[in-house]
Amino acid sequence: MRLKQLGWSDFFEAYFAPFREEGREVGRVAIPHRGRYVLYTAHGELGGEVSGKFRFAMKDAGGYPAVGDWVVIDARPKEGAATIHHVLQRRTKFSRKVAGQKTEEQVIAANVDVVFLVSGLDHDFNVRRIERYLTVAWESGASPVIVLNKTDLCDDVPIRVAEVEAIAKGVPVVPMSAVKDEGVRVLLEFLPEGKTGAFLGSSGVGKSTIVNHLIGREVQKTQDVRETDSRGRHTTSRRELLLLSSGGMLIDTPGMRELQLWSGEGLHYSFEDIEELAAQCRFRDCRHEQEPDCAVQKALDECSLDPERFESYLKLQRELNYLERRQNQRAALIEKERWKKIGRLAKALRKRKGKI
Repeated sequence: MRLKQLGWSDFFEAYFAPFREEGREVGRVAIPHRGRYVLYTAHGELGGEVSGKFRFAMKDAGGYPAVGDWVVIDARPKEGAATIHHVLQRRTKFSRKVAGQKTEEQVIAANVDVVFLVSGLDHDFNVRRIERYLTVAWESGASPVIVLNKTDLCDDVPIRVAEVEAIAKGVPVVPMSAVKDEGVRVLLEFLPEGKTGAFLGSSGVGKSTIVNHLIGREVQKTQDVRETDSRGRHTTSRRELLLLSSGGMLIDTPGMRELQLWSGEGLHYSFEDIEELAAQCRFRDCRHEQEPDCAVQKALDECSLDPERFESYLKLQRELNYLERRQNQRAALIEKERWKKIGRLAKALRKRKGKI
């Protein structure tokens, strides 16, 4: 495999240079699976495992290799294996808070150029969910493209497209019907040789069907959705980097029931209209409630700002504020534990000196 075709660029070369001098090589993570990895390398596919030193130094799951990562390896082509020593700097990454009570980062995919946010034009269509996915996309550093699948099940496609365009200024919106193979090939225009795309969306929106059409064969199983709410089950069970005959690459991800934000960097881009209004308020710390000369409240009164969109913005802000508090608490606990360990070590050293 040619590294350039896999997305290798000067960006990664700059970070890899010191390792090259050590005689190391690189590979790109195609499939991460329970501590083992399938890697695309100059030698073809190799099975990879992280070194003991890597595992010992890693503090949280967010630092482990994710699909799309470039990793520094010692390759053993005759064994079809490689040892992973380091994850190169990520150019872009999709992260979310892990499900449940833990305040930890989960990296969904790394080094993605274009992210396709897939939504179904059936009973599960939800503009507010698209706003959340769009926030995560902007946060990642990749370029978003909104895919509205299942046009065959929608009688008012132009209206739906207009709704989405209203909350995603400047973002391409692509309506299509994957089951009828209508409009799917348009996505290939965003994926020339060496470029990586990723699909994000809820279960049942048709990501696997789209992937199968783009690949040209059935690489992902598909299932029907429930008629009552158009929700589907997880047909894609793992994250995988797939190679296209056109030279581009695709990362398919399992459908997500829950997508909690990890940082707030993308909020400004997703709600740029609201933040521009907020900058016009008389008070810098305006809460947009009863304050005089509040530009946001004025826009709401004049119906130039959708109340549901504003509530979505406030909801995401509250979520991010809560997450920040949790992250600070976790950082404080980690620091406290670190000093405890240092204290125990110092105490042990004093005892040892006393015995000499």
